Amino acid sequence: MVALFFLYPLGYSAVSAFQDRGGAWTLANFAKAFELYRMDILFTLAIVLLSSLLVALLSVAIGGYLTLGGNRVAVTLLRWLYRWPLFIPFIVASQMMRSFLAKNGLMNNALIGAGIIEPLQAASLLDWRGVVVTFVWKQTPFVALMVAGAMASLDRSTIEAARDLGAGRLRILAEIVVPQVRPTLVVGLILSFVTMLSVMSVPMMINPNSPTMITVDMAYRINAHGDYGVANALGFVSYAMAGLVGWIYLRHGVRQGGGR
Repeated sequence: MVALFFLYPLGYSAVSAFQDRGGAWTLANFAKAFELYRMDILFTLAIVLLSSLLVALLSVAIGGYLTLGGNRVAVTLLRWLYRWPLFIPFIVASQMMRSFLAKNGLMNNALIGAGIIEPLQAASLLDWRGVVVTFVWKQTPFVALMVAGAMASLDRSTIEAARDLGAGRLRILAEIVVPQVRPTLVVGLILSFVTMLSVMSVPMMINPNSPTMITVDMAYRINAHGDYGVANALGFVSYAMAGLVGWIYLRHGVRQGGGR
């Protein structure tokens, strides 16, 4: 089943990226892809890297507060709330963000109503910023769930010892907790990186301007031009990005394993 429904389509699309319509081997698809969509490729990489960085920071903050927080009510409320985006599809999240981040959306109306900004200062965030906000909102609960679970399984004796020695929560989080859950955090971020790299609904609905993400370009090449060669070349670039991130993680893991 894996070979039929995953490996065969994956291999076929990868091979097709190096073939023209007649089946001859060529790099013309990659040349055309980089000529037309070079900025979109860089834009995609920048958006996904920035989103991954923000997801990492927020996930550590959420997991850290669930582990070290002293206010039981706040911890219970946060544990109940932060998982909700996990159950919302990307396309629904995109539509929600369109209503929230638009110039006349809920966020600006709330800020105007609170007297924080004037109506003329209201601006739309339906551009690259909206894409990042949507990705971070959607993927943070996934990584935070993994990180919080890893933090909860730690030996609390080291945490209590640090507290007895006068260390604050932030220092305990940065110097004791995060180093021990770093492998779990990295795995979660790699899975989120690959997920965000493959999402089409978010950039298509929130950022209709150029540059956009290459998933939108792939759909455009196929639907508007029937150009599977360039679309597969862009897909191969996505594989390369995801593969590079996976290789970096595996290499880091091998080094850590060899050092033990």
